[in-house]
Amino acid sequence: MLGGLTAMGTGALAALPARAQQATYPSRPIRMIVPFAPGGGVDAVGRVVAQRLTERMGVPVVIENRSGASGTVGGQVVQTAAADGYTLLFSASTHVMARQVLRRAPYDPLADFTPVAQIGAAPMLLVLSPNRPQASITEIVADARRNPEQWTFGASALGSAGHLATILFLKLAGLDLVVAPYRGTAPALTDVAAGNVQMMIDPVLALLPLVQSGGVKGVAITAAARSTLAPNLPTTAEAGMPGLVFASWYGVWGPKDLPAPIATTLEGHLGEIMREPAMVRRFTALGLEPVYSAGEAFRGFIAADVSRNSELLRSANFHPD
Repeated sequence: MLGGLTAMGTGALAALPARAQQATYPSRPIRMIVPFAPGGGVDAVGRVVAQRLTERMGVPVVIENRSGASGTVGGQVVQTAAADGYTLLFSASTHVMARQVLRRAPYDPLADFTPVAQIGAAPMLLVLSPNRPQASITEIVADARRNPEQWTFGASALGSAGHLATILFLKLAGLDLVVAPYRGTAPALTDVAAGNVQMMIDPVLALLPLVQSGGVKGVAITAAARSTLAPNLPTTAEAGMPGLVFASWYGVWGPKDLPAPIATTLEGHLGEIMREPAMVRRFTALGLEPVYSAGEAFRGFIAADVSRNSELLRSANFHPD
């Protein structure tokens, strides 16, 4: 009996530091893993969020870029980290599609992580190499049907919103073109500008600056209405493909079994941030919609998104490499 009481007492004492750590969270710097190269849309949004979290939480929230394998290199850093709130993942919708687009995904993105909050959504932009004479989707499709070997799509990652929108583009056009995955938006966009690949679709935030400088040609916005950031760019319907309406979204995840008090703390800060007029204006200026959901609402959103995109992949006969 005494032995049992001693064991119980020892267990209770061992739990005290963990509870104390949760009660004082955060008390040291937080790593926020962005699983793509610097300079892309996910990186840009992540840095905006990390800066504001730093100001609110009173500890540095440091972005760490870990690119590769369609975001799963960075994802594994978070999956294998201690579930103490000091290693978080900031990623796009790409994260939740790992099992659908990789033959050997290193984890289950739905079961092996704690969804914290959805942070923003973004329409996307179809861009074209500057050395191509086409100016509309109708012209691109016509030439690609005649010369499919001369057309390649770049994608920031397998399973990214841009990749899924590309699959939808090919399905609607009745084309079977090569899609080349990259380690993020920046390297893919560099190759589009150089003419090594001819097209890509990615969030407006990441592509518009190079469109405005003339480095690539903007063809169409994948939204029902034109963007206030680029009112001269037509919608996909106006450019010849009315069914191509697609958006990316962003979110924060923790490792599996992230303690509820820590998740609640993060949700509270992120929710307040996304309600701040200054942050709403900043998101809008970046071409983002400042949407927010957390907890079970975020889990439900993810489930619906995965279901829709999985059906898109099946209908296009997509098979992981």
